[in-house]
Amino acid sequence: MSAATRIRAIHARRIWDSRGRPTLEAEVVLADAAGVAVTGRASVPAGASRGTREALELRDGGTRLGGLDVQRALAHVEGEIAQALLGADAADQAGLDARLVALDGTPAKTRLGANATLAVSLAAAHAAAAAQGLPLYRWLGGDAATLVPLPQIQIFGGGAHAGRRVDIQDFMVVATGACGFAQALEWTAEVYRAAGALMAERGALHGVADEGGWWPDFATNEQGLETLVRAIERAGFVPGEQVAIALDVAASEFGRAGRYRLGLERRELARDAWIELVLGWLDRYPVVSIEDPLAEDDLEGFAQLARAAGARVQIVGDDLLVSDAALVRAAAARGAANCVLLKPNQRGTLSELRTAWDAARAAGWAGIVSARSGETEDTSIVHLALGWGVGQLKVGAFARGERMAKWNEGLRLEQALGARARFAGRSVLGRSAAG
Repeated sequence: MSAATRIRAIHARRIWDSRGRPTLEAEVVLADAAGVAVTGRASVPAGASRGTREALELRDGGTRLGGLDVQRALAHVEGEIAQALLGADAADQAGLDARLVALDGTPAKTRLGANATLAVSLAAAHAAAAAQGLPLYRWLGGDAATLVPLPQIQIFGGGAHAGRRVDIQDFMVVATGACGFAQALEWTAEVYRAAGALMAERGALHGVADEGGWWPDFATNEQGLETLVRAIERAGFVPGEQVAIALDVAASEFGRAGRYRLGLERRELARDAWIELVLGWLDRYPVVSIEDPLAEDDLEGFAQLARAAGARVQIVGDDLLVSDAALVRAAAARGAANCVLLKPNQRGTLSELRTAWDAARAAGWAGIVSARSGETEDTSIVHLALGWGVGQLKVGAFARGERMAKWNEGLRLEQALGARARFAGRSVLGRSAAG
């Protein structure tokens, strides 16, 4: 162990996320031989729609701050976790995370809380990188970390992010024809602006949803798709060639036991009818990626859709997989998806998240590193996507500071790489889930 990466102190504080709710930030402090402190800092987001098998986000309960305070998690970081990790090597990420997992001792981090363990796990990675004078992505991926991710960016919010005004949670665009990250963002900015103008023209502009996408004012879910195609065209792009569509259906929010109840359209569909509806969207619109098109309890539905869709669309598992390597392997065995969504707080340590990505790669799947709807200014996920060569990044909309902090960090990293930067374009999208 290098003295420069030995943990000398761990601190935590309560901060506030993009919804004005409490969350946790941790600092891991190292000190070199001269006693100069090196600090890594990380904060933890929170999701609105969650898979039931996610690791636990520990909240205080009670009436104060709606039961959402994090004083218990904060106390765990500054007490039990700090005591267990003092003197540990921050450069040994796997060893450090194994200590955190063992210290909690539960499958879903229900004792210490995944928000407590993740804050420390990720802060330690930042500290180890800083001790070597490296940005986090270089610490994670070395000189080979040059694949700049393809962004998925929300234009209209929905589902749990917009008061369930529409059933689909995210209507997003993917600049599949762009030549680089900077150009992808520029094209998205044009589409976002055009979408706002279209909503304003019909008197339907009502601000933005949790992640910064325009608030949905549609009569049907499909009207959201129609409006998104019109926005792409108005911005001057060819739908499907230059700018395509990605959806996060978040079907666990309205599907259970093979039945899907669409609140907006006031109808309920059996699994087969729901899959036919989704396939119709794929036929009529330039959708290249669809996340959680079936509920988390409907693995057979995922496999059925994958067989029917073939190689024409990326099928992403979020609630189905909750960044869990064992669930990825089980879904891969059924041909139920071809892409894993990677959310650090679903598991609670960096190493567990990496294990899920390794399982996805072994299955020949694609991956997307994702933010949550309740976010902070932390830009770690951009470094994870680049450092691990995941190839895709989902942050939310092209608005709000906690979102733009991450998109702007991607611009900085692409510029820093210079000629070595390789933009992950259309080719990184998952294909052939059903083999």
